[in-house]
Amino acid sequence: MKHQAKKRFGQHFLTDQSVLSNLIGEMRPRADDTLVEIGPGLGALTFWLLKAVNHLQVIEIDRDLAEKLRMGAWKDKLTVHEVDVLKFDFGQLPAPFRVVGNLPYNISSPILFALLEVADQVIDQHFMLQKEVIDRMVAAPKTSDYGRLSVMLQAYYDMDHLFDVPPECFDPPPRVMSAIVRMVPKPAQQRAEIPGDIFSRVVSTAFSQRRKMLRNTWANVVPEHIATAAGIALTARAEEIASAQFVHVAQLLANTVENRASS
Repeated sequence: MKHQAKKRFGQHFLTDQSVLSNLIGEMRPRADDTLVEIGPGLGALTFWLLKAVNHLQVIEIDRDLAEKLRMGAWKDKLTVHEVDVLKFDFGQLPAPFRVVGNLPYNISSPILFALLEVADQVIDQHFMLQKEVIDRMVAAPKTSDYGRLSVMLQAYYDMDHLFDVPPECFDPPPRVMSAIVRMVPKPAQQRAEIPGDIFSRVVSTAFSQRRKMLRNTWANVVPEHIATAAGIALTARAEEIASAQFVHVAQLLANTVENRASS
């Protein structure tokens, strides 16, 4: 009996074999990789991955699909985690590990931010996402796609938009163009030097009213001397500021707080 895609899980199953082959070519999985697939669905990508690796971890929220995976021909090479990916403890996986998946488009951003918490344990991530989201992830400053998502993720990852995937490659076809992105965590020391909470607040307030000058949006968050020290004019708008400059602002603010605490 054919599985009916469930709208509540955002299910669109990739069926185009050339897309799967291209993705495997970009990933180049090795037999001893610790690899976790998010949302294996009917197992189209799973099948390709299992031909390359000795063992595969998969996260599947759909009870019916999880059971099919447990009973399939490759069951001895699979560990199936039947759970919502947003509730999954990635810390339980042997590190370092690689992540791949056709992410549910309705919760793709929360998944990306959740994986930030385990970036120290991740080698790389290859995701199928809505092309519009990937365009925002890799966008450069002074472009319409550049925003909070761009700044936050570019601070922690090197990212590449690999290729597009049209709707007809899925069953059922989504109403949007999809694409594949590669995400590689930046060096651990570089990520450790980002004061996460302060950085998030600096970026969020800057983009809260993106058409306004930073003098207005940062009025109660970033003093003028901090912005100046980071090489930022308060007459600029958030979309004009590179991710690294936002990080610098956060670091200067964090140092100010530390100096006050120690004095």
